[in-house]
Amino acid sequence: MKKEIRIAGFDDGSFEFGDGRRKKTVPLVGVIYRGGSFIDGALRTDVVVDGMDATDKIIKLVNGSRHKRQLRVLMFDGITVGGFNMIDVVRVHERTDLPVIAINRKMPDIDEVKAALRKFKDYRKRWLAVKHAGKIRKCKLKKGKILYYQSIGMDDDDAEDVIDLSCTHGFIPEPLRVAHLIATAIVKGESAGRA
Repeated sequence: MKKEIRIAGFDDGSFEFGDGRRKKTVPLVGVIYRGGSFIDGALRTDVVVDGMDATDKIIKLVNGSRHKRQLRVLMFDGITVGGFNMIDVVRVHERTDLPVIAINRKMPDIDEVKAALRKFKDYRKRWLAVKHAGKIRKCKLKKGKILYYQSIGMDDDDAEDVIDLSCTHGFIPEPLRVAHLIATAIVKGESAGRA
């Protein structure tokens, strides 16, 4: 695994105004990192809160980027953005021809996710994105912290190497941490909260 492997990490901004009203869209920021060392570039789009446009927007953003030829991995903070706007990681992998890793700080409660998704008319389509993401695996970082992940298009050993390599300044991969900071700053004027 090259130390400067190009990773694009994506995270969304918050989607509530101060008075509790919800925004209709949320920024989705992608940060291109060389391993966990430094930023090479950034990408941005907007997705509909609780919509179903995230997958297509991500595919278009990645495939249209001047960074595409250098990218080796796409990384997401889970498989949802903007509430329950689902990322179909299999479609993202197939349409970009890049491996995908979805990271979670803790083991997702799949029954809770399923119950929340049942409230949507297009429940089956949203649930398919969850099923496509595959088995949730545990990754013990060299620093001793445990993260959970799902990967498409790369084997577990390589996925865990990428995760560990990119966790340089904290317990989550640097591309996700920085994408979170930027996305939050776009919405709130300054970065806030944990990535």
